Amino acid sequence: MTSLVADIGGTNTRVALAGGAEVDRSSIRRFPNADHAGLGEVLTRYLAEAGSPTVEGACVAVAGPVDDGVAHMTNLDWCIDCAGVAEATGAARVAVLNDLQAQGHGLDTLNPAFLRPVIEGPANDPARAARLVIGVGTGFNAAPVHPAPGGRLVAPSECGHVTLPVRNEADLALMRYVEKAHGFAGVEDVLSGRGLERLYAFHAAEAGLETRLKASEIMAAMERGDDPVVTATGRAFVRLLGAVAGDLALIHVPYAGIFLIGGVARAFTAHYGPFGFAEAFRDKGRFAAFQREFSVAIVEDDYLALAGCARYLADGLAD
Repeated sequence: MTSLVADIGGTNTRVALAGGAEVDRSSIRRFPNADHAGLGEVLTRYLAEAGSPTVEGACVAVAGPVDDGVAHMTNLDWCIDCAGVAEATGAARVAVLNDLQAQGHGLDTLNPAFLRPVIEGPANDPARAARLVIGVGTGFNAAPVHPAPGGRLVAPSECGHVTLPVRNEADLALMRYVEKAHGFAGVEDVLSGRGLERLYAFHAAEAGLETRLKASEIMAAMERGDDPVVTATGRAFVRLLGAVAGDLALIHVPYAGIFLIGGVARAFTAHYGPFGFAEAFRDKGRFAAFQREFSVAIVEDDYLALAGCARYLADGLAD
C-alpha cells in the first residue's frame, strides 16, 4: 500500500510517502505552516510536486488534541479532520492522530543507532511492559505505549497543560511570573521552545536585567558557558524536565523505557548530566529507589512521527 504521512507541528509540517510500514525518506518535504492557510493546501501542493501519485491511505500526526478524528491544534489556528485529509489526498483510509501517539506507534520501527542514553536502566521487553514518549519542542506532551493483543495501545494526552510543579521558593516565584502572562502556569509554559525563552526572561528579571533572548541564542550561550543567567536558565530547565518526567514515570510505570523526543529535548543532550536531570528525576522521597527501574533515552530520529503514521496504517488501525 502506498500512503501519505504527515507530521504537523506548531511551526512546520513534514510530509512523505510510505510503502507499507516503511517511510520513503527521500520523499520527505518540509513546509512552513505560516506560508499556508491550512493542511489541505499543504497536502495538495505536496502531491502535485511529487507527480500526483495515487495514495490508498493517509495518516497525519497533529500537535493538539484529537476528538473523534477532528483536531484543533494547540499552537496553530488550523482545524484538521479525516474528511479534509481524504479530500486533499483522495485516500480511502484516513487517520488523524495526536503527534505523541504517532511517535509511540513509531517506537517499534526505531533504529537503536538513533538512541542516546540519558539514564541507564533495566532492558525490559516492550512486548510485556509499557513505554513512555515525552515530546519537548514547540510544545510539550507525552503518551504511554502499552503492549496489547495484536500490537500496541498508545493513549493520547495533553499533559503539557497540567500545573507546573512547585518544590521551593524559586519555583513559586517562577509560577507567579508565568501566571502574569497567562493566569495559569502550565508545564508547556516553561518546558518548550518558547518556554525556554520565558524561563530565561524570569532569570534575567531575578538578576535585575531586562534582557530577552531567543531559544537559539540561549542554547548558543549555554554552549559557550560564559553567561551565568543562561547557565541558571539551563539548570532550571533540566531540573524541571527531570521532575516532570519523574512524575510521568510514576503515573505510567514505563518499565520498558522513557523516550525524550523533539528538537528542544535533543538540544539539551549534553546538559542533562551536568545540570542534574537524573537527580531531579529520582527526587521522589521514599520512591527515589523505585525510579531506578526506568531508563531514559534521547531519540535522535526527527522523523519518528512519520514512521508511526506509516505503521499505524500498515497495521490496519485506520478507518
